[in-house]
Amino acid sequence: MKDFAGKTAFVTGGASGIGLGIAKALLGDGANVAIADIRQDHLDAAMAELAGEGFGADRVLPIQLDITDRAAFKAAADATEAKFGSIHVLVNNAGVAVVGPTELATHADWDWVMGVNLGGTINGIVEMTPRILSHGEGGHILCTASMSALVPVGGTAIYSSTKAAVTSIMECMRPELEGRGVICHAFCPGAVQSNIADAGATRPGDLADTGYAEADKRRQQGGNFMHLFQTKEEVGARVLQGMKDEELYILTHAEFLDGVRERGDATTLAVQDHLPVNEEYKATFAMLFSNPAIRAEVERQRALKAGRG
Repeated sequence: MKDFAGKTAFVTGGASGIGLGIAKALLGDGANVAIADIRQDHLDAAMAELAGEGFGADRVLPIQLDITDRAAFKAAADATEAKFGSIHVLVNNAGVAVVGPTELATHADWDWVMGVNLGGTINGIVEMTPRILSHGEGGHILCTASMSALVPVGGTAIYSSTKAAVTSIMECMRPELEGRGVICHAFCPGAVQSNIADAGATRPGDLADTGYAEADKRRQQGGNFMHLFQTKEEVGARVLQGMKDEELYILTHAEFLDGVRERGDATTLAVQDHLPVNEEYKATFAMLFSNPAIRAEVERQRALKAGRG
């Protein structure tokens, strides 16, 4: 599905930052959008910003939603269908982050980030995938991962592991759903002007115990680098184009090229090609040794680069 006019998108974390940028791009392309966000103040601000750009309540549905609440997620999906009809696009974008030395992390640090970044993504997939498949009109499922999924660095073990899992989910779902007209994308942005640094304001009280308090305080006092980050509008436009081009990996920052290559080289060189191959095992379980969606993405990217000359 490459024409979003008249279609319906559901965007989590949609009231600010990356989510709002994606919502704007989809609205600009003619889609109706439900923006789901845990913070009502962000929803109010987003609706005012969108109204100022000509997008009113006839095309935007604000929904306050904690994506870890499965019953609330179902109610939000029901409300979206009641207003706009069939849902065609799921953007699993809501996320949180804490960083710091792994040995300082508490169970609460792990449970909070895993619960939102991975558990919330799973809730969206379980709730929305059958709805998108049911109408037979095609659609898209996009999960916001991070370049941290592809170039993980020390001090980000919790965050990067959730984003690696999200990327893997999209890699697995792509060959499952593509033949039925639903295209899956792993969106791996670099730094974007967003409110993720303030996510701790929505951290549940029962998960308030953190070993990262001092590390996070130092991070937030480390300076303002927003001028170096991409805007939400730039990122929204990139995502829209990536969906239209049916990219499996939607990336934003060329600065990570060396790191991505290094990781690819490291894993390639680690392949144990000096060991004997069991040809019967290889033939019997051929589906385990190559992902057709990744193989197709390699060919698509090669063709794209060849076209650029």
